[in-house]
Amino acid sequence: MADPPKHKDAWDKFGVLLQPVGGLLTAMAVAFLGVFGSRALEERQSRDTNARLYSELMSQREVAESTLRKDVLGAILQEYLQASPTDLDAKVLQLELLSNNFHDSLDLRPLFHDLQRKLLKLPEGSDQQELLARIENLAREVTSKQLFTLQGRGARFSRPVDLAELDASGSGSVPLTPEPQTLTIGEHKCDISVLLRSADRRTRNIRVRLEASACNGTDTQTLNTTFDVGFYDFPIIDNTRLPNGWRCAIALTNWVDDFAELTTICFPGEYASLKDRPYYEEVIQKLREQSDAPST
Repeated sequence: MADPPKHKDAWDKFGVLLQPVGGLLTAMAVAFLGVFGSRALEERQSRDTNARLYSELMSQREVAESTLRKDVLGAILQEYLQASPTDLDAKVLQLELLSNNFHDSLDLRPLFHDLQRKLLKLPEGSDQQELLARIENLAREVTSKQLFTLQGRGARFSRPVDLAELDASGSGSVPLTPEPQTLTIGEHKCDISVLLRSADRRTRNIRVRLEASACNGTDTQTLNTTFDVGFYDFPIIDNTRLPNGWRCAIALTNWVDDFAELTTICFPGEYASLKDRPYYEEVIQKLREQSDAPST
């Protein structure tokens, strides 16, 4: 005997009504996800395309700029070397062009010194003083630009120099500061001492001894070197390596009568000139520091 039909309650009727609605919602969700996923994929592809295009444009721009700089450098150097030895005004102009465009990548010190020697041989009453002032002001401007570039990455201190006191010291050494200066870059520190040995008033050069100690947390002296500092020694190019990966440079920033000013600056080695390649030991040390650093 067949069972009598069951009476459907409100929940059964509600379930019957929700079945087509559920199918519709599922279809809408699938369509929404498809549209959203396709749009996200298109946006990602567009960003990748724009990034690749930007990278290609920047690469082409750098190649074009490098080619232009190479051509300009070659033309100016050729003109400088082929100019008449007596046409010193033209040589000063060409040196100004070189300094304003290539001071951070080209060692211009030999050209400055060569031109200074030629100008010092000129007789009194000629254009000697005017041309000497031009190349000296040019060198001071280049040094000022480089110090401004490096001061945001390194540490520096400036002190006046009493040339009369230095002359009176004879063969002794006059400390630039009473105590070593502790320079701090990031988490690293180093004690820097500068000792003055002598001064050449004709060429405006000061012989100094640079001492560095307590670098990398040690108490031992890690550097002791002597060299001449003049207006034509530029910090990005003319600097001394320190064992902790730093570079240290001393720049002559002023010279008036019996007083001069020296600026000592230390900065990370990666901000040195392009020709100053790091040693393999420095590269390995940097890699070890990065591998030992805790991940965030």
